[in-house]
Amino acid sequence: MGTIGSIAIGIIVAVVLILALFLLLLEIQYRRRPGNKLELTAGNWQLEDYQPHRYLLVGELEFRNLTQRLEVMVPEVWVEVKLLSSGSLEGITTTSRVIPRYKDAKPREDGYWEAHIVKVGKIDPIEIVVEIQGPDLSQLRVAWIQIHYVTYGPQGRIPRVRHVIVPLVFPDPRDSKNWRPATNADVLPIRTHLLTHLDNPVEVVQRYVVPHAQKGDVVAIGETPIAIMQERFHHPMDIKPGWVAKRLCYLFLPTSSLATACGMQSLIDIVGPVRVLLAFLLGAIAKVFGKPGVFYQLAGEQARLIDDVTGTLPPYDQFIVLGPEDPQQVVDQIEAETGIPAAIVDVNDLRAVKVLAASSDVSIPFLKQALIRNPAGNADEQTPIVLIRPVVTEPS
Repeated sequence: MGTIGSIAIGIIVAVVLILALFLLLLEIQYRRRPGNKLELTAGNWQLEDYQPHRYLLVGELEFRNLTQRLEVMVPEVWVEVKLLSSGSLEGITTTSRVIPRYKDAKPREDGYWEAHIVKVGKIDPIEIVVEIQGPDLSQLRVAWIQIHYVTYGPQGRIPRVRHVIVPLVFPDPRDSKNWRPATNADVLPIRTHLLTHLDNPVEVVQRYVVPHAQKGDVVAIGETPIAIMQERFHHPMDIKPGWVAKRLCYLFLPTSSLATACGMQSLIDIVGPVRVLLAFLLGAIAKVFGKPGVFYQLAGEQARLIDDVTGTLPPYDQFIVLGPEDPQQVVDQIEAETGIPAAIVDVNDLRAVKVLAASSDVSIPFLKQALIRNPAGNADEQTPIVLIRPVVTEPS
């Protein structure tokens, strides 16, 4: 009887181990699969009609199925438009349409979106048409277009949003003419349109800076506008804080961009939870011995550069903005294509200047002296670029 009991126990243990192994393998394959990995691009946008009482925005976007072997369905798509203006929006209305442009698509006159399957590895284009009407549209500044869509596939029904921010007003480059004295330099804050992920840093410099520049000048661009042009911003709804982020964020000062679960998770998504935890533990120990700032040294450059919600001007005040990617490559490209030495900087009203990247022939101490009074400002000046002109002091 004892032998039979031992055999039965052995069989039960073996079955349990096999079941546990099966569940483990099932979990591993689940985690390795991308699930509903469908991307909607920001697209190309044109202001096709620009009349005093009517604007017509047209965007060409694409659904891209990035999964390897799985089809993903798109049962719903609709558009929401928020307008930002320097005046009242009374009497101004918006209407929008989503038009399928993929092969064999049959757009409906009633605007109904017929559920669509995006095949494996396929790219299916759509068109978004936004019409803005009103008695006076001259004070409109930005159209914040939110394309809501639902993916339906192995991971169930998942609502998503693609945010597209389209500027509606573009300053004349000649309007920037208020040069200001600085240490060993004159500086010109340059006003631009609201820079978005539809812009390119080189094209922005060519449009707004080149008309003012002369040999020897240096162009300094804020790190946040560069990050925005690289589309390095996320809405908190798209961020899923994990265990580490939810707990560690409470240990930072309320003024820190890492003091919220989504802000902290943004850093963790870049460098990983292990690095963040080790940086915090070692940073806390170092602080006990009178050495602050170790966490930011160990956690990486992005730990200092992340701007949480409210950290920048509308509508980006609703987003978490990361630091720019490969800033040195950006400044090298600007100098190569415009001939103007460049720098990407992080400047605030506390007389702190951090140079993230600069052209090889630019003096970092010179840059810091010229920018220490923050000529670009931290409010809604919309002057993300500063042209710096060295002043040669005549010997007495």
